Amino acid sequence: MKTIYLFILFVVLALIQLSVPAAMVFKNQSVLNSGTAYKFRTRPIDPTDPFRGKYITLSFDMNNAVTADTLWQNRSDIYVYLKTDSLGYAAVKSVSPFKTNTDDDFVIAQTYGYYQKSNVIDFMLPFDRFYMEESKAYPAEMAYRKASRQGLSNNTYALVYVKNGYSVLEDVFINDVPIGTYVELQKTTD
Repeated sequence: MKTIYLFILFVVLALIQLSVPAAMVFKNQSVLNSGTAYKFRTRPIDPTDPFRGKYITLSFDMNNAVTADTLWQNRSDIYVYLKTDSLGYAAVKSVSPFKTNTDDDFVIAQTYGYYQKSNVIDFMLPFDRFYMEESKAYPAEMAYRKASRQGLSNNTYALVYVKNGYSVLEDVFINDVPIGTYVELQKTTD
C-alpha cells in the first residue's frame, strides 16, 4: 500500500517537473506562430568574455527614447511600444512605466539611465543573447562584429517576434542571411 502512494507521488512530481519546461516551450512557440515579427537593427559591441558561454551578445540601435514621464528609476521595468520605421526596422513608438490601454505591440525592457535635461530614457531590451551550436558560436560572433563595424554596407539585425509583451529572438541576420548560414558561406570563401 505504501509503495502505491510513493509511486503516485513520484508520477505527480514527474508531471509537475515536465509541465514547467513544456509551458515555456508552448509560450515561446505561440509567440513565434502568431506574434508580430520585428527587425531590430544591431550595432557593434565590445569584446566579450570567452567564459560566458556559447552565444552572441547583441547590442541594438534602439536603446533609448524621448519621454514626457519624469518618474523613472534605474533597473525598473519599462514598456516599450513598437512601430516599424520607413526602412522596415523596429522603432520606438512610445515608452511608459506601466502598461497602457492600447493594442500596440510592446516589449518589457529595463531602464538603466534617465537624462532629465533631454528627457531621454535609456533601456536594455530583453533579448540581447543569441544562443548557437557550440562550434558556430565563436565564428558567428566574429562575423557579426565584422559585419556590424562595416556600417551601411552590411545590414545586421535580429528578427524578434513579439506578442502580448513576450518576445522571442528567432535569428540574427547579416545582409538578410541567417548568421548560421552566413558563417558556413564564409568558411567556403576563405
